[in-house]
Amino acid sequence: MKGNFVYANPTKLYFGDEAQKNLADALKNFGKKVLLIYGGGSIKRNGVYDDVIASLRTAGKEVVELPGVMSNPTVDKLNEGRVVARENNVDFILAVGGGSVIDYAKAVSVAAWYDGDAWERFWVKQEDPQPGERIIPVGAVLTMAGTGSEMNGGSVITNHAANMKIGKVFGEEVFPKFAVLNPVYTFSLPHYQMVAGIFDCMSHIMEQYFSGDDDSTSDYLAEGLMRSVIASSLVAVKDPENYEARSNIMWSSTWALNTLIGEGKTQDWMVHMIGHAIGAYTNATHGMTLSSVSVAYYRHVMKYGLSRFARFARVVWDIPAEGKSEEQLASEGIDALADWIKKIGAASEISSLGVTPEMIDGIADATIIFDAGYKKLTPDEIKEILRHSL
Repeated sequence: MKGNFVYANPTKLYFGDEAQKNLADALKNFGKKVLLIYGGGSIKRNGVYDDVIASLRTAGKEVVELPGVMSNPTVDKLNEGRVVARENNVDFILAVGGGSVIDYAKAVSVAAWYDGDAWERFWVKQEDPQPGERIIPVGAVLTMAGTGSEMNGGSVITNHAANMKIGKVFGEEVFPKFAVLNPVYTFSLPHYQMVAGIFDCMSHIMEQYFSGDDDSTSDYLAEGLMRSVIASSLVAVKDPENYEARSNIMWSSTWALNTLIGEGKTQDWMVHMIGHAIGAYTNATHGMTLSSVSVAYYRHVMKYGLSRFARFARVVWDIPAEGKSEEQLASEGIDALADWIKKIGAASEISSLGVTPEMIDGIADATIIFDAGYKKLTPDEIKEILRHSL
């Protein structure tokens, strides 16, 4: 393991098919007035809303509801949430939904009591709240596996007027205080959304894995998680109510991005940066923006991290190495990734998400460029990757 780091994760998890029974007790540790945040109303159709309201009542809470969080939460929606939270002087925020809802709840938690332009300060300038600034604590009830937002400080917000989608990773003070993870709550998720979440999880792991060249415990953990996601995904796409598969996917998704497997790693995140730019232009589902560019991106950078890509093929996909060069083996690993994307039904072309050739220059310009993976991309290279992803 290279580097020096401090690891801490304050989120308490309640996992299993009876996890929701812990919600009332978890809520008792926080204030009386709760802002209940959720999405388009599916939780009212599948019974999750009733479970949550019953727990809130048992805990003696006063509830203010804020529905309508979209799959790519916007600045306008954030500003609406800030007003609701502040005018009602809520003590706690409970997010019920997938990653977008939880991301949004964290955004509201830091922005509600800030008087200035929260988008500019926290997302554009990437500033952190200062000691003494009021942050509303957040809890989560997860209904979609994929983002890992239930156990990290990440929050992604979209500004359509600026054609920008930016993620901000806040510190421990913004992590959810607790998260309820019942795999059964994911059963009613539309197939497309389930698949998008599966690839989002896989992409989180690969973004951390494809960096560095040392012998890192984090990489061994990442390989195990990837193998689990691949195996469980192939079961889940055929049998979405297979509890074992869906529970493995949910647990893997949480550990994929709760900061553990990134320790000691430089990390990459360029697939996410390109995917965010695509999302800003098309409002496409996040996981699908990632699946549609991953193959082209990894083929482009493969030669710069050849030994890691060869290891990926050998360890994650069980591809025999005998008689093959590192380059052949690495290429076969990316072929296996491409085949898996098609098998699970994830998007493999950005054109299927609404991207046209005319958008490529704008998407490339909107892509934030990091210098932490195997190759720092130029804007022209991003355009080339996008063209190969059409």
